[in-house]
Amino acid sequence: MEKKKILYIGNKLAQKGSNATAIDLLGPRLQNEGFSVVAVSDKKNKIMRFIHMMAAVITHASASKIVLIDTYSTLNFQYAVYAALICRMKKVPYIPILHGGNLPNRLQQNKAQCKRLFGNAKVNVAPSHYLMEAFSAEGYTNLVHIPNTLEISQYPFLLRKEIKPRLLWVRSFAEIYNPTLAISVVKILRDQGVDASLTMVGPTNDATFETCKQIAAKYDISVEFTGKLPKDEWIRHSEVHDIFINTTNFDNTPVSVIEAMALGLPVVSTNVGGLPYLIESGKTGVLVPPNDAKAFADAITDLCKQEEKARSIAKNARQKVEQFDWQQVKQQWISLLSQ
Repeated sequence: MEKKKILYIGNKLAQKGSNATAIDLLGPRLQNEGFSVVAVSDKKNKIMRFIHMMAAVITHASASKIVLIDTYSTLNFQYAVYAALICRMKKVPYIPILHGGNLPNRLQQNKAQCKRLFGNAKVNVAPSHYLMEAFSAEGYTNLVHIPNTLEISQYPFLLRKEIKPRLLWVRSFAEIYNPTLAISVVKILRDQGVDASLTMVGPTNDATFETCKQIAAKYDISVEFTGKLPKDEWIRHSEVHDIFINTTNFDNTPVSVIEAMALGLPVVSTNVGGLPYLIESGKTGVLVPPNDAKAFADAITDLCKQEEKARSIAKNARQKVEQFDWQQVKQQWISLLSQ
């Protein structure tokens, strides 16, 4: 039986020093389920990536059953806009996969453009109920919820015997993820006499990396900057840390947070975007206001003082994210793409 061909448009940059995105993860899984997947683009330069994506749509769309388009809320939003435009011109069905935590603002600010992109899609896949609700509120009905997924067997659950302020941060160094806040949290803890440590894992996207180094040096805070690590290496790093912090200003359902929950790390995160749909504060993690280093420090101190609470959060979080295992989610994708 001939494999169903799928063209997948997204930022396929895991082999170029960036963190893996949906296209790096979902594409191979669909391939393993019997689909023929052409995934584009792996060009680091944004202009060259845009050209490569559009050329792929022009070349491959007509021969594809469907075009999947990873859709973000910042500059990369335009990749989706023009890829979808070409699909409509070629009368090829397409499915935006909604990733951008700031997409609700796009819906407000670019109504006509969004209506063309999302309104003409075969369906829009929302990994979070946060985006499902935001799109529904704007009148979109062509929506389906399929969560971000992971292979749960790759994430060994470790229940910490003790909870110390050994903090782990995993994300790209980009302004939208507010990495400098992590340094500020450690400074407050140190000023309170708490012997806190911080490891920051992730590639450099903008000047925030240098800013983090400068702030750490200014306040004589020792931070381990590992750069981007392969998945297995940062999982090994997680074993010597006790709390995961997510400092972002905008977000959907970040895979790094889901992974931390799977590994048994209690998560303290900003209460933004899709995070309150993923984390029930006090049960599966702790949510604090954005840009509030003091709230982060207080939450971390509380977890260290109430270790049984921290362990309960870790167990509940693991149970929560087991529903995101590919073995449970894959049938939703197979059913959608087989229609």
